Amino acid sequence: MSELRYDPLQKRWVIIATERGTRPSDLDPSTKYDHMKVCSFCEGNEARTPPEIWAIRDPGTLPDSPGWKVRVIPNKYPALIVEAEEKRLGVGYYDMIGGKGAHEVIIETPQHNVGLADLPPEQVKLVLLAYRERLRELYKNPRLKYVLIFKNHGIRAGASLAHPHSQLIATPIVPRNVNMKLTASKQHYDEKERCLICDLIRQDMDAKTRVIHSENGFVAIAPYASRFPFEVFIAPIAHNYSFAEVVDEELERFSHFLKNILLRLKNVLKDPPFNYVLNTSPNIEAEPKFSDQWVTIKHDYHWHIEVIPRLVRIAGFEWGSGFYINPSTPEMATRYLREAKVE
Repeated sequence: MSELRYDPLQKRWVIIATERGTRPSDLDPSTKYDHMKVCSFCEGNEARTPPEIWAIRDPGTLPDSPGWKVRVIPNKYPALIVEAEEKRLGVGYYDMIGGKGAHEVIIETPQHNVGLADLPPEQVKLVLLAYRERLRELYKNPRLKYVLIFKNHGIRAGASLAHPHSQLIATPIVPRNVNMKLTASKQHYDEKERCLICDLIRQDMDAKTRVIHSENGFVAIAPYASRFPFEVFIAPIAHNYSFAEVVDEELERFSHFLKNILLRLKNVLKDPPFNYVLNTSPNIEAEPKFSDQWVTIKHDYHWHIEVIPRLVRIAGFEWGSGFYINPSTPEMATRYLREAKVE
């Protein structure tokens, strides 16, 4: 059974997920996809996956049958599970929480070889709709504090299956990386009564130096302190603290914008492996709450997506220091991506 363990020296939680593999052979990373295998995510193979949780289907089609456009299923090898025991224990100087949460897979299309960048905007919108609806549903559970939605594209980015899909993991705590952003955002708001991300977006749009593209109420920026070559920060220009609050019309506009940026990366970098992460508000209805951190969250936080092409490897210095060494400037990346042809 999974559990979360806290390291007080690093101030970091780690998920110990024994269901995901315990033998050395299970931990050996593959260097290529086995295309001889039957793909469980393809239309017609629904019986090879766990029963679907949520789907967009053609009228008259039954759950776990062909006729779907987007399908959400439990991860077959989950990091956290809803049925886990609710427990919080002190283990000497350490802390432990039972592995309660959720781990789901969003199958983005019935088509096996068409990535998100090449899907029509109408299909991209359905994927984004799945993100929003799963956020809304999972945040009804007061024991789940955060839902992290992410995509791994390519083996080097951690995707074990070639069929286009995203994942989400819901956790009973707020991850450290998210908590750092929440803290910085609240401190900025307490001092200036303004959203930090709104201020950063406004500054970059005024300077124009690292703005890759801006359209339909969204902006893509190469961050000033980019950790990786061609890293991209995507956000709505208008303030919105939670992706769960995005309305259908905004999803429509964002589907075109996200496709545009992913196509730029694909064309410039020859379809690179990449990760993207959707950063959104924690579950403000969760219990127990933080003492005061979420009091102003609707005003001080701003949802966004980070896209990280996996062009360089993180090695000893990065792991040991927490620094990142980026061999290219974000200004150079901006020029290439801004000039990319997008049809």
